[in-house]
Amino acid sequence: MHDATFAADPVKVYDRIREHGSAGPVELAPSVNATLVVGHEMALRVLHNTALFPRDARRWADLNLGRVPLDSPVLAMMAYRPNCLFTDGAVHLRLRKAVTESLGRLNVTRIRRDVEPIAAYLLDRFSERGHADLIHEYAKLLPLLLFNKLFDCPADIGETVTRTLSDIFDGKDVMRANEELTAALMELISLKRRAPGDDVTSWLIQHPAGLNDEELKDQLVMLMGAGVEPERNLIGNALLWLLSQDGTGWSLQVEDAIEQVLLYDTPIANYATHYPVQDVDLDGAIARANTPVVISFAGANHDLALSTAGHAHSGAHLAWGAGPHACPAKGPAHVIATAAIELLLNALPDVSLAVPAHDLQWRPGPFHRALAHLPVTFSPTPATRMAALPGRARPKVSENTPASHPTTASHTLPRKGLWGQFLDLFRV
Repeated sequence: MHDATFAADPVKVYDRIREHGSAGPVELAPSVNATLVVGHEMALRVLHNTALFPRDARRWADLNLGRVPLDSPVLAMMAYRPNCLFTDGAVHLRLRKAVTESLGRLNVTRIRRDVEPIAAYLLDRFSERGHADLIHEYAKLLPLLLFNKLFDCPADIGETVTRTLSDIFDGKDVMRANEELTAALMELISLKRRAPGDDVTSWLIQHPAGLNDEELKDQLVMLMGAGVEPERNLIGNALLWLLSQDGTGWSLQVEDAIEQVLLYDTPIANYATHYPVQDVDLDGAIARANTPVVISFAGANHDLALSTAGHAHSGAHLAWGAGPHACPAKGPAHVIATAAIELLLNALPDVSLAVPAHDLQWRPGPFHRALAHLPVTFSPTPATRMAALPGRARPKVSENTPASHPTTASHTLPRKGLWGQFLDLFRV
């Protein structure tokens, strides 16, 4: 599940497993073996039964025996952290309560208010060119910048978070990236303990659950990681669905495109790793005690039994998970994706794919369904969106910029990272 062949057509793998039952053996990465559940009913059974299928990765036998390389690209996503993903029972309830109640303080108005300037900033960086890669210039960057805003990261911390999260999801030097991410988040927690604000980090710190710094750090890792990569893929995959339709006027509405993606191009396709307390027969596939059992949300969504029962389009898909570990940020994630896509389509109404959809490449990796690139073309438009937003600072025009060459954000940015550039040009 870690090569280009799987990335190009993962459904073929899910269907091959399903020929023998609801689950089967897979290799997530070199020397990392697991059982993948592709049946919808079986997935629900595992997701709801945390007594038989706990999430605590400290039970992982191969890791404990030294059979999993410490530089494995999947380790940062699978190794134990004291957060909602890897805990069960009373500990999980305490941590999840802090997370859900902190996220509950976000509302649709605030989220959209924070998305708008970020979308405007990113669109201004490429709109005058008439072409762009909507993955690397929009879908990837918007969630990273937004979460820096929602968690109120200063420029230097935000730059580190942005870079290290990207490296972790891309499997690039993950041990180094994880160490740097940890240090940056611990610095953010220290800062917010001294000077709390109106942001998710401060709300977690102030929650009655009384999370310690280690717990706070790992809830932030979970929230940022679970917010950035899935959101990137939801935005990118939904844009592909829209741009792949025949005719004009977006024959698929944004809401419809998002639902299609959640069902058929599930942004986080395979995850929710469990470690059974005993050997378990999963419809003919034996999952050994303390070995990874991974839920294929995408495989379950493609289960013919789901569509045969008439549930495929009634919200029965598992893109948001199920059971006690179901995604706690379904609402905000949906609002972010909808706003990001609508703002882009309104700004670039004639945007179209630059290459045939079947020529697009998908990023290798066992967990995500993620486009490598999404090249598009459109009629060039002036980079004036940031300045047009009410109450916002205008980018300064460099004295050395020729009058014949309209100023864009990228022409006047100081030499620093993207988040620092955004804060310099667009105080919010």
